[in-house]
Amino acid sequence: MAKLAKAAFDGQDLKPMWAALLAKLLDGRAQPGEGLDLALIAQLIGEKSSGLAIQYDVLQSQQLYRVASNSATPRLRVLALAAATDMGSNTPIEFLLEDTDIELLLLYVVPGADLLAPLPAHDVAIVIASDSEDCQHALREIDAVAARWPRPLLNPPERIWHLDRDKLHALLAGIEGLSIPATIPVDRDRLVEIADERELIADIDDTLTFPIIIRPRGSHAGVGLEKVEEPLELSLYLDERDEQEFFIARFVDYASEDGQFRKYRIVFVDGTAYACHMAIARRWDIWYLNANMAGSESKRLEEATFMQTFDIGFGRRHRSVLDAIAARVGLDYFIIDCAETRDGALLVFEADNTAVVHNMDSPEVFPYKPPQMQKIFAAFAAMIDKRAASRAEQAA
Repeated sequence: MAKLAKAAFDGQDLKPMWAALLAKLLDGRAQPGEGLDLALIAQLIGEKSSGLAIQYDVLQSQQLYRVASNSATPRLRVLALAAATDMGSNTPIEFLLEDTDIELLLLYVVPGADLLAPLPAHDVAIVIASDSEDCQHALREIDAVAARWPRPLLNPPERIWHLDRDKLHALLAGIEGLSIPATIPVDRDRLVEIADERELIADIDDTLTFPIIIRPRGSHAGVGLEKVEEPLELSLYLDERDEQEFFIARFVDYASEDGQFRKYRIVFVDGTAYACHMAIARRWDIWYLNANMAGSESKRLEEATFMQTFDIGFGRRHRSVLDAIAARVGLDYFIIDCAETRDGALLVFEADNTAVVHNMDSPEVFPYKPPQMQKIFAAFAAMIDKRAASRAEQAA
């Protein structure tokens, strides 16, 4: 995934590779690993449904894959337990281990197929499936055997199950210095009642008032995300969408004094918080790709400062909150997207174990990023070492 995603990120035309692999698949010459590559390429070029159909067929015959390694003699083996889902719903762990001498095995947990017995040899296992609806089968299958897993098992399902938007608020509620509006699941019929003013928004939850933010349940990367100011806007929003389930939350204006919004991604590895990126824009619905960070030297300077001074700046200001989040979430590896409110609280938008943490940006444009990303990758590898060593000590 890492190499193909980097090629797409750099603007390389993947269609010739797609055509070549598709030809091999159609005439029966493709290996299962090539089939998975084809499924991924399809998603990268916008053919998601085709990619998932190919992936489904490939995974019926084989569930275990070895990711190509930089080392002919890897010192450790990590078994990543994945769900049969789209490329955004499993942890993109290849980025984290790409330049290490740790071997990565991917084991897909698919409906209708039992977990491999015996399991492939490994030193540490990690669950990379998310809390999304299409990963629930995999999480349940893994959870059923988690207590007797023969090696250290990182990110167990019982912890991942707390991450979906409506459950995260309850998990983190009451942490001093943290702001996290309740995210409430609502079906379409109830929202139609609100839009037609036959019911008040506060009838859903007494913390709600317009404006609200709304998104289809299960959506990611800003798909379907909008701010709704009044019932009429809600009616127009629903007219444009056919989903039946939505998440709504009160809108928090987190603009800084200069009118710009700043959104931060923080990575937690073994309980320690690391700066991942900072996006700056004059729109509230901000993520890194729409902030045009590459086009603004002043924005990049601010992001560089955020990264380079994290331990004495942002990280120190919110140290107690970040520590409390790490303790309550309890995962070995996860990510939060957050901001700072005008009164200095840490505003948390979401937490998950699948957000992309990568080193694909141009080092010429973003010279401060490679050192920070390598710091995160090194921390992740060190955590694997630590868990493997603890198992070896227990065995001895």
